[in-house]
Amino acid sequence: MSTAVAVRRTRNALGLAAALLLAVAALLLLSAAAGHATTFDPVPPVAPTAPGAPAEPDDGGGLSIDINGQDGAPSTAVTTLIGITLLSVAPSLLLMLTSFTKIFVVLAMTRNALSLPSIPPNQVLAGLALFLSLFIMAPVISEINTIAVQPYMDGSINFDTAIDTGSGPLQQFMLAHTREEDIALMTRAAGQENPESPESVPLTTLIPAFMISELRAAFIIGFVIFVPFLVIDLVVSAALMSMGMMMLPPVMISLPFKILLFILVDGWGLIITSLINSYQGGT
Repeated sequence: MSTAVAVRRTRNALGLAAALLLAVAALLLLSAAAGHATTFDPVPPVAPTAPGAPAEPDDGGGLSIDINGQDGAPSTAVTTLIGITLLSVAPSLLLMLTSFTKIFVVLAMTRNALSLPSIPPNQVLAGLALFLSLFIMAPVISEINTIAVQPYMDGSINFDTAIDTGSGPLQQFMLAHTREEDIALMTRAAGQENPESPESVPLTTLIPAFMISELRAAFIIGFVIFVPFLVIDLVVSAALMSMGMMMLPPVMISLPFKILLFILVDGWGLIITSLINSYQGGT
């Protein structure tokens, strides 16, 4: 009996649920029909407005960008933007427009001549080359700051004039240390006519010619440095061959003699002095 009662109750519950669903569906259909049946009166058309006369342009309106402040000096935002731009291209400017490349190549070749491929490390050589470059370029940087940067910051000249004025000392420095053959090489490669004077050489031609001249001078200095250490290697190799010690690497025997010779002649001082003096005559 209990099973029959449970079945009957279940059927009654299902019937009530079905009746509720039918009632809800009927209400939804009635509301939708009422909504579709609602009508609105159309809005009467409006006559078009006659066109008016064109307005006179206002000189004080519109968008304008002023890179200078009230006193004529460049604004803080523009100065910050120029500083960030210079910082982003500083490594390229250091390699192309200064003596850094020549100094670093000479120091690296000196390290290789001593048969010490990782001593001193590259960070030490790069730091030494950087500060030597700043020492050599100090007069040029000071002149650029005096004739271009400070007048631009004071507002006495605009940005274009500052660029043209500031590139003058740098161009003179590169011309003083660039061979005419290298300038002619880059001029012919660019398909340009021969410049009338050294000052008329464009920077796009002068910069690669300056780098080629710097690399040539660095390799000449490196060759001179290599010669005495090569003689030591030859003498040690001949001595080992005469003693029948062919399995012993000559570098192990010649390395102490190379370091001793380099210390006795004050090698680092001679090299750095020669590098600095190579830029004193042309500046």
